Amino acid sequence: MLVSSPLSGKWTASLCLLSTLCTLWTPAVSVKEHDFKKCDQSGFCKRNRVFADNAAASSSWESPYNILPESRSFKDGQFQAVVLKTINAKGDTVRLPLTVSFLESGTARVTVDEEKRQKKEIELRHDSKARKERYNEAEEWVVVGGLGLDKEATVGFEDKSQTTVKYGPSSAFEAIIKLSPFTIDFKRDGESQIKFNDRGLLNVEHWRPKIEKPETEKKEGEGDGGEKKEETTLENKEGSNSSGEDESTWWDESFGGNTDTKPRGPESIALDISFSGFDHVYGIPSHAGPLSLKETRGGEGKYSEPYRLYNADVFEYILDSPMTLYGAIPFMQAHRKGSSVGVFWLNAAETWIDIIKAKDWRNPLSLGGNSKTSTHTHWFSESGLLDVFVFLGPTPQDLTKKYGELTGYTAMPQEFALGYHQCRWNYVSDEDVRDVDRKMDKFSLPYDVIWLDIEYTDEKKYFTWDKHSFPDPIGMGKQLDNHGRKLVTIIDPHIKNVEGYQVVAELKSKEYAVKNKEGSIFEGWCWPGSSHWIDAFSPAAREWWATLFNYDSFKGTMKNTWIWNDMNEPSVFNGPETTMPKDNIHYGGWEHRDVHNLNGMTFHNATHHAVKSRERGELQRPFVLTRSFFSGSQRVGAMWTGDNQAAWDHLHASFPMILSQGISGFPFSGADVGGFFGNPEKDLQTRWYQAGAFYPFFRGHAHIDARRREPYLAGEPYTSIIAAALRLRYSLLPSWYTAFHQAYVDGTPIIKPMFYTHPGEEAGYDIDDQLFVGNTGLLAKPVTEQDKATAEIWIPDNEVYYDYFTYKTIPTSKGKRATIDAPLQKIPLLMQGGHIFGRRDRPRRSSSLMKWDDYTLVVTIGRDGGKSAEGDLYVDDGESYDFEKGQYIHRKFVLDGEATTISSTDAEGRDPSSVKEGDWMKKMHDVKVDRIVIVGAPASWAKKQATVESEGKSWPASLDYSAAAHGRASFATVKKVGARIGADWKVVVS
Repeated sequence: MLVSSPLSGKWTASLCLLSTLCTLWTPAVSVKEHDFKKCDQSGFCKRNRVFADNAAASSSWESPYNILPESRSFKDGQFQAVVLKTINAKGDTVRLPLTVSFLESGTARVTVDEEKRQKKEIELRHDSKARKERYNEAEEWVVVGGLGLDKEATVGFEDKSQTTVKYGPSSAFEAIIKLSPFTIDFKRDGESQIKFNDRGLLNVEHWRPKIEKPETEKKEGEGDGGEKKEETTLENKEGSNSSGEDESTWWDESFGGNTDTKPRGPESIALDISFSGFDHVYGIPSHAGPLSLKETRGGEGKYSEPYRLYNADVFEYILDSPMTLYGAIPFMQAHRKGSSVGVFWLNAAETWIDIIKAKDWRNPLSLGGNSKTSTHTHWFSESGLLDVFVFLGPTPQDLTKKYGELTGYTAMPQEFALGYHQCRWNYVSDEDVRDVDRKMDKFSLPYDVIWLDIEYTDEKKYFTWDKHSFPDPIGMGKQLDNHGRKLVTIIDPHIKNVEGYQVVAELKSKEYAVKNKEGSIFEGWCWPGSSHWIDAFSPAAREWWATLFNYDSFKGTMKNTWIWNDMNEPSVFNGPETTMPKDNIHYGGWEHRDVHNLNGMTFHNATHHAVKSRERGELQRPFVLTRSFFSGSQRVGAMWTGDNQAAWDHLHASFPMILSQGISGFPFSGADVGGFFGNPEKDLQTRWYQAGAFYPFFRGHAHIDARRREPYLAGEPYTSIIAAALRLRYSLLPSWYTAFHQAYVDGTPIIKPMFYTHPGEEAGYDIDDQLFVGNTGLLAKPVTEQDKATAEIWIPDNEVYYDYFTYKTIPTSKGKRATIDAPLQKIPLLMQGGHIFGRRDRPRRSSSLMKWDDYTLVVTIGRDGGKSAEGDLYVDDGESYDFEKGQYIHRKFVLDGEATTISSTDAEGRDPSSVKEGDWMKKMHDVKVDRIVIVGAPASWAKKQATVESEGKSWPASLDYSAAAHGRASFATVKKVGARIGADWKVVVS
């Protein structure tokens, strides 16, 4: 968000306050790239890059890290040892405990700590209140399962130079742990996949006391004072010590007028991780760049800065950049034909990742085909443990599944959350909200949720309402509820510091706020002015936070009110890089530097649990949107890509960003439709709605200075085209909900990039502007370029493809691009042969009003008409947790190989008698399959009727058949099928 022009008298007053504080607020209102650190401005990043450069420049470089041979042990799937770091020419060493855990899932985990810090045998500077250990609690927030040790893992070989451990399925994985220097080579089926410290860049900055430089006698004529400190010599002006290390940012570091006191001194950890034979790496969101990550050491078409993970309030972020954004998921995947592998770097501190690619020559005399490209990455974090999980695949699906076993899968959302959300900063009154609601109905524009930004509050005090603009929030909520709609209100983590505000009074009296380095409550500036921040790491603070959302506390809210958490990086307008000082103190004594990237998730988590139950006896699936996130945030809600711009390039960039979220375990994601900043032209706004219909999270949003742009204001033909995009989304909600369920079960992305669905097709590895939706076979490539009236869709296989709207058979060739006509009113959307997916075709104003509607099934016949088709449909009540008690319907649909019978069976093989039906399942007895459309239907379907068999009965259903003509495929429609959606049935044509 950005401070902007007046909205009301109160807003004018607020703006005046901001003007008087302009020096404090400048980072928030005019953030540019220079407001955020580059690597050479971040002490530990610069040091580790220099370390890497020195290693690369030396022909005799050898890593100073070696395993103490006699320290090795292996028991019950866990290897333990001590790594010795040699720290000087005398051979002095630092002890670093090493644990390599081999997990039942086939995942390996490598953890390195520092013994002196572990034992608290260090001294803190400045009388700091911080903990002495390296931060070791990230696992408690992030990891929810999958840590069982593989007790079948064995030592396959060991001698004085190495230990080899065999583990994983059929012992097909092995870890070759070399002692001197310490390295690990992870292999699958005997072939190297991932290597640790292969380039010798492991670097654990050990604790050392600060030694003040001695003062030396001044020579005659050197000026007053008689003596001169040695640290003012040229050598020490450069911050170097006798070993050549740069000390200039070891003990304190300044940026943007703020100084970080670093009471524990230098403590970064770094490791080079090489992906052997892999040319493409993906993941580590969030960045506004391509899906396939770029190299970062300069050169044409490459970045010169590392990818940065340091959650920040980045205003009007730039595109095609490794610059940090609002969230961080340190999960990277590498992919090549026949293999997908990955690493998860479990560290919540500021992190940078360098990427380079290089040819590996099997025969140094060869100039030809014996080379392969490997990707070499270099990870460095400011503090904490070195804690890395290794996934050896071999498929992209294996990676997302195993990562989800550790960090959790996507929460099953309420169904309304998959509909369209209408938002802006700000709807100015409850009557404004009612008016938007009425007009959306008037223009037949379906939507599910309307949102309120910060102006609904009483002078930026959360859990309050502006009594003049929102005098009747209950009446507003009831109108929405009568139309089957929801309200979302924003609640941010900064609490206004003002007299007479009960929330801040309790926050201070109970000491639930984040503290500064001296141990007092931290004060900073955000939207309300002077503010304090809830410390959601504290269990007691989270319990207190939950009470604030109770209906009798947050008056004016109802069961259809949900929450938006913004600014939770946290955004602090007068803080370093617009965030909190790193030497602030959180619950447990941990410095903010240790937990920064976790902070947003802890607040999101606290709100998620708060709104599950807001009165006695209530339990609902929450909906909470977050801007800041970390690994594990997928368990508690949705995210969006932040403050984008109303520009074509931002529309285009949204898909690689959202696809990256999906493969990185957080698929419930979206971008602001229309762009947050600026005023989109009509064509751009229309195309963005067509694109947004394929975002898992679909929300239109606009800045307070932007013109009103509700879809009904666009005018014709734009409003009708936008309405068609919205109706397409709503008709396909059954398939979207099924895709969300799959993500909830095993981490499968909701929208999938080409490398994920067709991992053997190398030409698809760079493609990030088209996608498959769930398991439907729907292949979409929304138009994201100005004045484009065609789309070139890359075809990944030899299957047949049909136009979704016209049933035209698209001329395709595997690995080539098919040109699709895409005038403004047309979304390029194809159906791949061999699938069955569900729709609901009756237009409704919101998803809740579709709850008892019948279904249409679409069957797409495969190439040559002889391939069977399959699909599934998942349904539950869309709001409660009763699905965890078996209250759901999950059907598998199959068209047999002869293309004469379509059948429905329980997808999980459940015995219906094993589930006691509740009220929802009983009501679903009245919900039927209305129609089945068979696209590409063979001539055997050229009949007048088909036979339906279900529950011991059979009956005829009318059948219409249209032969292929003028490029359009043949198709058949079975009408009034009448079988229960939750029952076994067959439709037979003979």
